[in-house]
Amino acid sequence: MTTLIIARHGNTFGPNETPTRVGGRTDLPLVASGEDQARKLGKYLKENKLLPDVVYSATLQRTQKTAQLAIQETGLTNPIYPLDIFNEIDYGPDENMPEDTVIARVGENAIKGWNEKAIVPEGWGVDPEEIIRNWQGFADQICAHDDGEIVLVVTSNGIARFAPHITGDFDGFAARFPLKLSTGALGILKYEGGRWHVKDWNIRP
Repeated sequence: MTTLIIARHGNTFGPNETPTRVGGRTDLPLVASGEDQARKLGKYLKENKLLPDVVYSATLQRTQKTAQLAIQETGLTNPIYPLDIFNEIDYGPDENMPEDTVIARVGENAIKGWNEKAIVPEGWGVDPEEIIRNWQGFADQICAHDDGEIVLVVTSNGIARFAPHITGDFDGFAARFPLKLSTGALGILKYEGGRWHVKDWNIRP
């Protein structure tokens, strides 16, 4: 039974900063609270016997640092394999804009559609079908031998929400869970009976 753990990177904004929509074109570092979230992620993996055999991340520093700190906390010495398929989406004209500015441009219904159904707002540089294909290809690769391997992927919110498509029942997933992963949170999927199942989502260590 292969286990896929999908984690979102830690915070990139401090308590006195206004968060913005940070996409793949912006490579922010973690702030102190984000580093703490990464360590809590590692502690959660260790305490719940979810020590990863293989670790992947996006190429962005916020994801690589989250993965590094989490693995250090577990006591493992796994290398981190960066893959650009896990880089955050391109928010187009809304890149680095605060949420009220984004809503003023696209409207509240567009943001609701993104949050609840992963419908891409106008102007964002996102190809959902390509992201889904990337997840499916990755999932097929890691479960090919179904040898009990635990795989950790550290990515971003816009990419992570498409991962449950590998179950073949995205609507069922969306009816049970919110699509969004909070910063520092994780989801757990398992390959059982010839298919993927979402066991839990948006766990916040």
